[in-house]
Amino acid sequence: MKYRFHLIILMILTAGLASCKKDNYEAPQSTFKGRLVYNGNPINVEYEKVSIELYQSGFGKVGAINGTVAQDGGFSFLLFDGDYRLIIPNSQGPFRWNQTTGNRDTLSVKVSGDQTLDLQVTPYYLVEDAQYNVSGREVTATFDINKVITDANAKDIENVTLFINKTQFVSGTDNIVNAGVAGADITSLNNVTLKATVPNITPTQNYVFARVGIKIAGVEDLIFSPLQKLTL
Repeated sequence: MKYRFHLIILMILTAGLASCKKDNYEAPQSTFKGRLVYNGNPINVEYEKVSIELYQSGFGKVGAINGTVAQDGGFSFLLFDGDYRLIIPNSQGPFRWNQTTGNRDTLSVKVSGDQTLDLQVTPYYLVEDAQYNVSGREVTATFDINKVITDANAKDIENVTLFINKTQFVSGTDNIVNAGVAGADITSLNNVTLKATVPNITPTQNYVFARVGIKIAGVEDLIFSPLQKLTL
């Protein structure tokens, strides 16, 4: 019985050491980051709505390493060094990215230490030269719309909306007030104007954040103007 007891203790200790060894594998330490850009300018999207997928052969992992894009078009992954395949899945983003017939191309990425890589995309539309005027609690946004894709892949505008929020997260989901116009009602893409009145905020603050978003027909994700802080 004493021998059996010692044997059981030895088995427990061996299992514990094996578990510790397994848990002590080094974590990924290389940062792979970048932005979605067009002509060197970031593509502004909704927070954590546009996905990027990385795939690495071997290591027993066959699924995707998933990441999402920040409001300002930035993304970041913490990875092991190695060779990866990067894709932006179909139906993701208010843009085209090296798209072929029905599928999107795969970009080969070699990670060796920290590195930065911007992904070049072509948006359907851009919000340009957005200007904001504040009078009391009324915010007036004036901007131009640039239709970038004009060939057979062009799409119509479903609506354009001014979103205002009390935090830096501004979108159709995150806003305290918004004002929009249907695409069919836009007679000119120049000097489009939208107005919204900021409601009372609790607790009180004398500033808000604003962005203009374009909803493209047949595309889930909106494209936005850069975030702007406004003083009331």
